[in-house]
Amino acid sequence: MVLAAGSSQRMGRPKQLLPLCGKTLLEHVLGVVRGANVDEIILVLGFAAEEIQQQIQTAGLVTVINPDYRQGMGTSLRSGLAAINPEAKGALMILADQPFVLSDTLNRLIEYHSQHRPQITIPMYKGFRGNPVLVDRSVFPELTKLQGDIGCRAIFGSHTENIHKFPVNDPGILQDMDTMADFLSMAAFVESEDGRATLSGNAELEERPIPFTGTEAPELIIVGRDTAAAALVRFARVLGFTITVVDPLLTLAEQPEADRVLHRLDFCLLPENEDRYIVVASRGQFDEEALEQALGCDSHYVALIASKSRREELIGILRNKGFGEGVLEQLRVSSGLDIGAETPEEIALSVMAQIVAERRARP
Repeated sequence: MVLAAGSSQRMGRPKQLLPLCGKTLLEHVLGVVRGANVDEIILVLGFAAEEIQQQIQTAGLVTVINPDYRQGMGTSLRSGLAAINPEAKGALMILADQPFVLSDTLNRLIEYHSQHRPQITIPMYKGFRGNPVLVDRSVFPELTKLQGDIGCRAIFGSHTENIHKFPVNDPGILQDMDTMADFLSMAAFVESEDGRATLSGNAELEERPIPFTGTEAPELIIVGRDTAAAALVRFARVLGFTITVVDPLLTLAEQPEADRVLHRLDFCLLPENEDRYIVVASRGQFDEEALEQALGCDSHYVALIASKSRREELIGILRNKGFGEGVLEQLRVSSGLDIGAETPEEIALSVMAQIVAERRARP
C-alpha cells in the first residue's frame, strides 16, 4: 500500500511529483514496489489526485482516492485497507517520500513475515527504526479505526510482544523528505555521488580530537537533529560540555560544533564518562529505542522532548517492556525548568538550565 494522499503543506507543491534523477518521487517509490514480490499494489491518492494520475503510469495498480485526506493519514489507511484483497496475509505500508528503499528490503520483510508471522515487522538500520512497516492481517481492524493524522505507530503500544524488529542493511528506510530543504539536500547528494554507498560506509562513530584540560568535561548526548537538538548543541558548546550527537545519517562535517556523531544506536560504543547527560529529541522517529539505551546506561540525567501524548505513550511502552517504576522515575518528561518555554530554542534552553541546575546541586 503506497500512501500518497498527503497535501505536502511544508513543500508548497505536490511532493509526489517532485523531479529526482529523471523521474518523479512517486515513480521512484512505485518502481521499488513493482520490483518486489508483492501480489498487488494499492496506491492511495488524495491531494492533487487528478494531476498525479495524469503524470504517473498507474497501469496494474489499484488506485484509491481518499476524499478525506485533509483529516490525516488515518483516513488513507482506512481507504487503502478497504480495497485490499481479502486473501492478503499482510500489507507493507509504503510512504510516498521514501524513494531510496531497496526492493530487496521489501522482499526480506515479506519473507520474514511469512516465516514468523509477527503482527508488526519494523525494519531497523544500525539500531534505528524506519519504514516501511509490514502489518499482519490480524491488525487491519485496529488500523481502520484510527482517526486523525496518525499512522500505524498508534497501535504499536498495544502489541509490544508481537512487534519484531528486523535488521536490514538499507539506509533508505530512514530517508524521507518532509520539507523542500530535505528534498534539495538529498537530491544534490544523490546526483553528486553514490549516496547509498557513502551512507552505508559511514563509520559507526565519528569524532574529533578532544583536548584534555586536566579534568574530564561533562558529556551531553543528544539524540536527533531537529531545531531543539541543534539549539542544545549550541548551548552545550558554550557551557563546555563534550557533545555527542546520535543520528544515523548526519555527518560530523554537518555538525561542526559537535565532538562526536554516533551512527549506530548503541551507547556502548562511546567512551566512558562519569558525568553524562542524555536528551532524546528525535521527533518520535526512534525515541523508543533511544530511551531504552539511555535508561540502561550510566547517566545522571535522561530527558525526552516530545508532546504530552507521545510521552505518556512511551512510558506505557517502556513499562510493558519491563522497565520498573524506579527506572522510569529517572526519565524527565517535562521540557526542562518551567520558564514558560514555547519555541524549540526556548525548550532547549530550559532543558540545558535543568541539566546545569542538577549538576551543580550534586555534591
